[in-house]
Amino acid sequence: MVPGTPLPALFRRRSVALTGDYERLRGLCPALRLRLLDSAEPDPSNADDWWSGAQLATDERALAAALAGEESRIAAEHGRAPRPHVTASRLLHHYVWSVCLLIAGPWHLNRRVPALGSGDLWLHAPTGELALRPRGHVTRPGDDELRAELRAALVAHLEPVLAAFAGPTRRRDRALWGMVTDDLASAVWYLGRMLDARAGASVEAGDGTVAEGRPVEGRAVEGRAVEEDAAVSAAGALLPGGTQPLPGAADFRRLRTPDGRDHHTRTRLGCCLYYAVKPEALACLTCPRTGDEERLRRLRRL
Repeated sequence: MVPGTPLPALFRRRSVALTGDYERLRGLCPALRLRLLDSAEPDPSNADDWWSGAQLATDERALAAALAGEESRIAAEHGRAPRPHVTASRLLHHYVWSVCLLIAGPWHLNRRVPALGSGDLWLHAPTGELALRPRGHVTRPGDDELRAELRAALVAHLEPVLAAFAGPTRRRDRALWGMVTDDLASAVWYLGRMLDARAGASVEAGDGTVAEGRPVEGRAVEGRAVEEDAAVSAAGALLPGGTQPLPGAADFRRLRTPDGRDHHTRTRLGCCLYYAVKPEALACLTCPRTGDEERLRRLRRL
């Protein structure tokens, strides 16, 4: 069977185990602000400013409300509203990174790829929080097949959302899918570091992109970063390059500081525009604007 095609009921089913995966993710990942809905709960209401991913993709009211909420949050935190395309890019980054973690998290933890439709995930416009109704999951016997299923699930969920954001973000297809590639690699990397932190290692914040609950990129520095190493390896296998429409590879590499410590790093395919939200901030550690010499300079200070 071709990955991404409709699956028999044997493979796509409601899953108590998947709900457990999401509860574990919430506990591990403080950047994931997620409410889990059980089968008896009604859908979050538009009247309360909750909008599904499907609505963001098709309903101009939903997109306008979500963008207004993002602009208000940024203005409240930084004292000024960003340019409209920056607001849209930051909101899309938040949504895409969250979807990447919600699909790749159960895969990395327990080899389950969630069946996560855009109608199963809601965004609260005023706060940016998310609500999810878990459905079912896909399993495959082979690693390559399961990775293909993950990429297909991600593309199916995000394709209409990216199309809706193309105009507001002023980004074309390659840049939009580049953001997905970057956020998928980042989400898996982040989960690995959070697993190390849970095991007792401290996590160093080496990126500077912490804003409004978004992820930070760094590494564990006390004890051996076993889970981070495993996550980096997993992200590399998931994103080897040539997996269209995802235009690039995870392409992690190591930098060694004079104290002999190795640090995982990668160069994003595109800029996340955090510097445009907070102009006094440095470009992120994985930004294409930040060279290795600057990365090493910052890492030496951590």
